[in-house]
Amino acid sequence: MLEKMFHLKEHHTNLKTEILAGITTFMTMAYILAVNPNILSEAGMDRGAVFTATALASLVGTCLMALLANYPFVLAPGMGLNAYFAYTVVLGMGYTWQMALAAVFIEGILFIVLSLTNVREAIFNAIPMTLKHAVSAGIGLFIAFIGLQNAKIVVDSSTLVSMYSFKSSIANGLFRTEGITVLLALIGLLITGILVIKNVKGNILWGILITWVLGIICQLTGLYVPDPELGMYSLIPDFSAGIGIPSLMPTLGQMDFSIVKTLDFAVIMMAFLFVDMFDTLGTLIGVASKADMLDKNGKLPKIKGALLADAIATSTGAVLGTSTTTTFVESASGVAEGGRTGLTALVSAVLFGLSLFLSPVFLAIPSFATAPALIVVGFLMITSIMNIPFNDFAEAIPAFICMIAMPFLYSISEGICFGVISYVILNLCTGKAKEKKISILMYVLAILFILKYILI
Repeated sequence: MLEKMFHLKEHHTNLKTEILAGITTFMTMAYILAVNPNILSEAGMDRGAVFTATALASLVGTCLMALLANYPFVLAPGMGLNAYFAYTVVLGMGYTWQMALAAVFIEGILFIVLSLTNVREAIFNAIPMTLKHAVSAGIGLFIAFIGLQNAKIVVDSSTLVSMYSFKSSIANGLFRTEGITVLLALIGLLITGILVIKNVKGNILWGILITWVLGIICQLTGLYVPDPELGMYSLIPDFSAGIGIPSLMPTLGQMDFSIVKTLDFAVIMMAFLFVDMFDTLGTLIGVASKADMLDKNGKLPKIKGALLADAIATSTGAVLGTSTTTTFVESASGVAEGGRTGLTALVSAVLFGLSLFLSPVFLAIPSFATAPALIVVGFLMITSIMNIPFNDFAEAIPAFICMIAMPFLYSISEGICFGVISYVILNLCTGKAKEKKISILMYVLAILFILKYILI
């Protein structure tokens, strides 16, 4: 039955590999179940309801991806989009979270229309292959940077970023709360690296679990002392409150459409729309490129199903009570484990469903344990850089700009914008546009992206 549904042999994979890949993807994404409720609760939303909405939106969206596209991509409420929702729209602009949910819902409806009319697919196909490789490599840098930040290996400083200071943490008495977790993340990175080099099956998943277990041992022996005020929580699952699913009622269907006709609403919705569209396209390009899913023309077969799944999940998530649901770049961790079909996604979806009942377990997975996985996956993705023709500067310079923009601007979509604009302008100004056969849509995208920076 599974073979008939997911065509495992055709994709050169098997049941064991797909299950392992699905578990790995989920483990690298499980942090969203803790982070999303914390962020949206800042906007006044019920934390328990948002947890349930997050798990259900991820479950629904990922199942749709598995069934409509048969791809190993997993969906969940997106990081960055949830921060924009809470801190900009609600706390900054003064709108209620119910109004923000309405904007997300309408954005999803527009996405469904765009997906059915091939607009998003046309955009995907219009991007040159060199930029697609650059997007994959750029995402690698981006998620490696996220991993370094999650582990606090990289921290804010007067030079924007710098390495965590163990000396200062010891002097300030923070080593047993903060410092030890940074050390564990570095140890976890080395362990994961060794497992990858040794080609151990499930190396990324084992890296997460071993790092987590080391953290638990440190807590039991007093080397790690939880301090919730510093964001350092117990690493041991807490079942003291029993097993139960937090009520969804405080957020279910709580959308306020009273500001739909205002200009501000249009700006808010377009911001959600833009970031979600190009984050999703960037993730699909990057992960699919790394998994060799693109055809000889650089197109992704069955992309319409993938985009439709993403669009439906966005509106569904808004109804449930969470910010924009999108395709997660952490899907690359499952692909790195060999996941090639929707079965990988389905396994992750099942685990999101189980997380509703076992939330103490999944919420106990610390960010320092998943950080090494993100860094190693970043390494695996940046290898796409080898496919960029660096002897052709008209191709290589836009690719470079695209790559570095993602981590430095902290956005996949901004990286794509910079890549597209620079590709069109550099080739146009050097007389190489006809030779490169740049599509009309690329010119349109470049103009729209420039206008975005001027008007929004």
